[in-house]
Amino acid sequence: MGVCTHKGEEMNMRMTNLRLLAALATALGAAACYNGGGLPVGELQTESRSVKLGDAKTVRAEIHMGAGEMKLAGGAHDLLEADFSYNVARWKPEVEYSVSGTRGLLTIRQPEGSHGPMGPGHYEWDLRFNNKVPLELSVHLGAGKSELTLGSLALTDLDLNMGVGETVVDLTGDWKSDLQAHIKGGVGKATLRLPRDVGVEVRAKGGIGEVRPGELKKRGDAYVNDAYG
Repeated sequence: MGVCTHKGEEMNMRMTNLRLLAALATALGAAACYNGGGLPVGELQTESRSVKLGDAKTVRAEIHMGAGEMKLAGGAHDLLEADFSYNVARWKPEVEYSVSGTRGLLTIRQPEGSHGPMGPGHYEWDLRFNNKVPLELSVHLGAGKSELTLGSLALTDLDLNMGVGETVVDLTGDWKSDLQAHIKGGVGKATLRLPRDVGVEVRAKGGIGEVRPGELKKRGDAYVNDAYG
């Protein structure tokens, strides 16, 4: 497994064989607890949700979290199995799913207007997707920490936008198909975990920061692994 850590604004990554192309910027950070704001804090609630695939053959999932901590991985029996923990009633996540023909659209969203709590806030999402369903994934994160373990998913497209904080994107696994990805962020730290047996090319650009390429080797203006080319 190769590990690439990036502090800056943008990084372009390409994985041949699995053919992943990504623009990575850093971001996320600010834990799952927050102070200040104006929403009342109540008792901690934990809600579990599951979504069945229905007649869909492929699915696009759009995820929007303003601030908090999120884990995303595979292993679900249904299309989605999720646990949500929060102590501000207005933060109850909105989950919607519809199918048009053979294509499903899943939306998971932190409600709009979810301002900060009057006391310590707690907001965590644990999302698990089905490993076999071809999935387009669009994730928009504001502030917090996230861990995306994607190597077991049948992922066909990834669009990840991060704000302020820290995130880990784990792409290790036995990839069966190509992946097109775009990863972009703002301020913080992003760590990419990459498979050794898939060709990888990483290009970083913009901003102030540093790239720690791990096992990747410098080649011209890019970083590559031993399997590249």
